Amino acid sequence: MANGFKLSNLLSQPDFVVGVATSSFQIEGGAEFREPCIWDTFCKKPGAIKDASDGLFACDHYSRWHEDIALVDELGFDAYRFSVSWPRIMCADGSINQAGLDFYISILDELKRRNLKAFVTLYHWELPQYIEDQGGWLNRDTAQAFAIYTDVVSSAFGQRVDTYTTLNEPFCSAYLGYETGIHAPGKKGAQYGKKAAHNLLLAHGLSMQVLARNVPKIRRGIVLNFTPFYASSEDSQAQHAAEVAHDHFNDWYLRPVLQGEYPELLNRLPQNERPDIEPGDMQIIAQPLDYLGVNYYTRSFVVSDEQHEFKILPPPDKAPVTAMNWEIFPDALRKLLLKLNNDYNLPPLYITENGMASDDKVHQGEVKDELRVAYLRDHMQAVAQAMEAGVDIRGYFVWSLLDNFEWAEGYLKRFGIVHVDFNTQQRLPKQSALLLSTWLLQRNK
Repeated sequence: MANGFKLSNLLSQPDFVVGVATSSFQIEGGAEFREPCIWDTFCKKPGAIKDASDGLFACDHYSRWHEDIALVDELGFDAYRFSVSWPRIMCADGSINQAGLDFYISILDELKRRNLKAFVTLYHWELPQYIEDQGGWLNRDTAQAFAIYTDVVSSAFGQRVDTYTTLNEPFCSAYLGYETGIHAPGKKGAQYGKKAAHNLLLAHGLSMQVLARNVPKIRRGIVLNFTPFYASSEDSQAQHAAEVAHDHFNDWYLRPVLQGEYPELLNRLPQNERPDIEPGDMQIIAQPLDYLGVNYYTRSFVVSDEQHEFKILPPPDKAPVTAMNWEIFPDALRKLLLKLNNDYNLPPLYITENGMASDDKVHQGEVKDELRVAYLRDHMQAVAQAMEAGVDIRGYFVWSLLDNFEWAEGYLKRFGIVHVDFNTQQRLPKQSALLLSTWLLQRNK
């Protein structure tokens, strides 16, 4: 990329994958051809979405997927990471929507034709509303429903998929959706978050068992998001606060998946906040992983807080930030990868999401997103440094291919390396996409 940056370090593993990622609700549209999901309902709540928008049309990927897959190929990427919409597959009456399956099978066949690897996520926050009506992720039956959905999808897709992800960022589904209410379904209460998280992780384990049975030769794993927490001072209380935040937001999801146990934090939670763990649950959750997906965007500073043990601070004064007001600090990614590698016996890693929102504007037919260029360059360098230090990393995915529906932010925040005019649906590769493409096409010669 720019400034003479060489990505040769990332290619020290012969099969290192460079890809780009999306998710179904954020880009597809085509809502009339699927069941309603919790985000359709959430978008109708006054004030839930900052620009009062919804995902009914989004980027119209449902109609324009040929164009978008061609763009992934033409830019030179190795792989496309996308999610399947659960409510596009499973109907409220228990039947299967064959047209929904066919939509994704067509995408998979086109990826195969273009020699692009397919990284398929089974759940990227799109819970069918009819399941939420039965309690959603607070009902452990939802985990069984997810296993049935996994069986339908993996049986239909056959050998077309290169890598399966069960869940994307269960922290966001549980904490933002069932504890703070910032995301769908908008429930608020500390008594909900860890219970939803447990049922999500149980769904992951059951899904992994189904995939092992149906498609044993296809890689399978989970994608977790990580925020490294830094103490605001050398004070022992601040250091403790950082450790507690790590346990709540990172280790709460990683430790059960890898080691079949929750952090010691479990024993300090009030009784009404503890998950309902039945015999055998932890063994189901800790299915062997072929890979672990790591999503990273930023770090956070914390201070000690008497009521909650920790409080997350805004970014430091004068720190560079994204349009989401997230601090840009790529070395935290390197340190995170080293910490994970030191703390756990890890499977191979993929950086499954990394990117930033910026206030991109089209000027004279171009989008010069220099800040994103620097962000991607510096974070790729952090990945390369972690690899040099011995961390087994097999690939890197940019978030995101397209500007899209950014959840509670609506269409106000642009993460894409391709600009989307939401009035005309015209796609325009930004400077970041073009520079990535230059390097990728050179590499592939």
